[in-house]
Amino acid sequence: MTITYSCIANGRAVLAELALTGGSYQEAVATVLKLVLLRAEPKTIMQMGSFVYHTLFIDGITYLCATDNALDTITPSAFLKNMKYNNNQDGSSISTLRSQVTDVKNIMSQNIDEILESENRLNIVTDRTNDLQTTAKESQKTRKILRRIWWKHFRKIVVITVVILLSIIIILLSTNVIPT
Repeated sequence: MTITYSCIANGRAVLAELALTGGSYQEAVATVLKLVLLRAEPKTIMQMGSFVYHTLFIDGITYLCATDNALDTITPSAFLKNMKYNNNQDGSSISTLRSQVTDVKNIMSQNIDEILESENRLNIVTDRTNDLQTTAKESQKTRKILRRIWWKHFRKIVVITVVILLSIIIILLSTNVIPT
């Protein structure tokens, strides 16, 4: 008994394959994979043409091999289990990659949250800056108004002071207290 063909498939997509003899296995493999997906049984054995196809279906992954002897089921089963165990070793690297992807997603999510928080703080600072600019402009206007009022009062005080001084001088001159 010889295993003439083997492959690993995800659904109907063949991920890896090896054919030890010449021939076209694609049509038969496509049919077997379709039937395996429809049945969703962990193990199947199908005769197609001069080959017997043995499958092991686990977690959506199909491990398949073709033999030229329909009587021997032990060798193909052991071969498929060996493929599965070898694949599980790769599964640890897949698990590692998934873990790393999850870590990257978490870090990216944290970065996005930090950016959003920074944006919120920036908006608050921008609003405060705008408020300060508005207050500064209002303060300048208020200072100008207060300066105008102060100058008006100052002018009034100067005018009143001059009038009082002139009145005193006139009174003193009229009373002849000050010689002319």
